[in-house]
Amino acid sequence: MSVSRDDFGIAFRSALLQRGASQKFSIFSLIIVAIIIFFLDVYGFQAVKTTRSFINDLVYRVTYLASAPTRLFPGINQGIASHFNLKEENEKLKQVIERYKALDLNLEYISNENKNLKKVLDTEDVQSVSNIVLAKVLVDRNSPFLKSIIINKGSKEGIIKGMPVTQNKYLIGRIVETNYLSSRVLLLNDLNSRIPVTFDTSSTQAILTGHGTRKPTLEYLPEDYIFEEDITVFASGKDGIFNAGTPIGKTKDNGEVDLFVDPNQLSFVTVNLIKPTKEVF
Repeated sequence: MSVSRDDFGIAFRSALLQRGASQKFSIFSLIIVAIIIFFLDVYGFQAVKTTRSFINDLVYRVTYLASAPTRLFPGINQGIASHFNLKEENEKLKQVIERYKALDLNLEYISNENKNLKKVLDTEDVQSVSNIVLAKVLVDRNSPFLKSIIINKGSKEGIIKGMPVTQNKYLIGRIVETNYLSSRVLLLNDLNSRIPVTFDTSSTQAILTGHGTRKPTLEYLPEDYIFEEDITVFASGKDGIFNAGTPIGKTKDNGEVDLFVDPNQLSFVTVNLIKPTKEVF
């Protein structure tokens, strides 16, 4: 759609009518000055040429000064680019170093696990005993009173509820739950743990009771019994679950038992595939 000269004139007059007298005068003044400069430039008026020449010279000189660093130091652009390239390469190198650090720590972790595994294998002689299953601790379920661990072996390996669990031939607990590929072990210091034990030269009988603390206690002893330090406590086997004579820990003079195996430091354990003679609930 084309716009006629009359339409333009109407729009221009409308714009003027909407403005005040001073604004109308300013617009007319600018228009007149612009027309005068245009004709003066077209007809070669010297003052206009001089002014334009001055402005061009000013712009050229400012441009020249702005480009001076690159002319005086031809390699500055390349140097700046190299600086940013070096920074980028440095960041990449840092990332590579961090990856190697993580890999080194991972190798250290694997090395420590292998040492612990070798210690268990040497102590238990697992390879020559068919009724023992070596298992890795997957989860340590510690709470203020409940102490149990999850191992990576289950009914697939022939493990059933009630089987005793040891580390380095020291008793640490029993199987209380089995799945196809995992099992839960109730530790000796769990609040629900109660096992018959025997100790000292008189083969004193007692119940080792867990309280959720680091050390379980000996209960149901003769009233006049006096505790002695460093007497080895063994499983009595009277519950039909644990093998008689399995060592557990040493007595303290307050009735507590210092376990041979720290229940908070378990990584590998062994499950004795001996079916309990009593039904375990």
